[in-house]
Amino acid sequence: MHRYKFVLTRPLQFLPVLFGISIITFILVRLIPGDPARNILGTRATPQALASIRAQYGLDQPMWLQYVYFLKNLADGEMGKSILYKIDVLKLIATRIEPTLALVAASVVLSVLIAVPMAAIAARNAGRAPDHAVRIVSTFGIGFPPFWLGLMLIILFSVELGLLPVSGYGATIGDKLSHLVLPSLTVALSLSTVLTRSLRAAMIEALKSDVATAARARGMPEGIVFWRHVLPNSLVPTINLLAVNIGWLIGGTVVVESVFALPGMGQLLVRAIFSRDYMVVQGVAMVFACATVLINFIADIVTVAVDPRVKL
Repeated sequence: MHRYKFVLTRPLQFLPVLFGISIITFILVRLIPGDPARNILGTRATPQALASIRAQYGLDQPMWLQYVYFLKNLADGEMGKSILYKIDVLKLIATRIEPTLALVAASVVLSVLIAVPMAAIAARNAGRAPDHAVRIVSTFGIGFPPFWLGLMLIILFSVELGLLPVSGYGATIGDKLSHLVLPSLTVALSLSTVLTRSLRAAMIEALKSDVATAARARGMPEGIVFWRHVLPNSLVPTINLLAVNIGWLIGGTVVVESVFALPGMGQLLVRAIFSRDYMVVQGVAMVFACATVLINFIADIVTVAVDPRVKL
């Protein structure tokens, strides 16, 4: 169990990271041109009305004092009040977190289901036609931006074939699943190309390892050698790469949710930025940051569990 000692110390290392993210987010969001009070009241608002709104939300205070209030709210388990929606930011995020979590989870599952078979085909046929085909497909896949890929999937499956809904999230479980197919497939097609290339390289190296050679010497069939010894030994670098890309995926939900009009945190963030809703932008950014840090922490635990040689 000494290999898991980092579980006790790693959370303390995350605190400076989150503190730095909070500072950067706080400063950048206030550098966005525009006035939240004027966005609420319109261009014909009187100076007295604008001053009243700024005072109500503490926007008339010095920036350093606003940041102190922000930290105090975080310490109290709060994130302030939304200027646009007029409710607590934490409650607002809670209403939008389900579509984003469902999109991320479905995208990761689809990515793994696509990447593992493609990487296995390429690795077991290294240097031959199937390997070249997989490498070409993955290379082209990296170059397709998610928003373009999403639009092409909408045109094909929704407009031309009429098989899947164009946008929205639905009310029942069945509706939600059908609405998630295209968004999650859009992300999975982009993410799986990166995973495929990494896993293919790791599998080819594992096929040449002493463990695989010893298993073949014992008369073990090649298929069993591959799935019992090669694949597990290839997972460590892919797990770490997947964790990094899930962090990218969490931020990438902004684009995908906007394309498919999913009422998740990404769409909420976009609307908050355009309306200069500082508290919502800061709250969503902190949730995204915490989620990314947590995913990388879980990936470290899984890495140590999969490979006993790894020590963190």
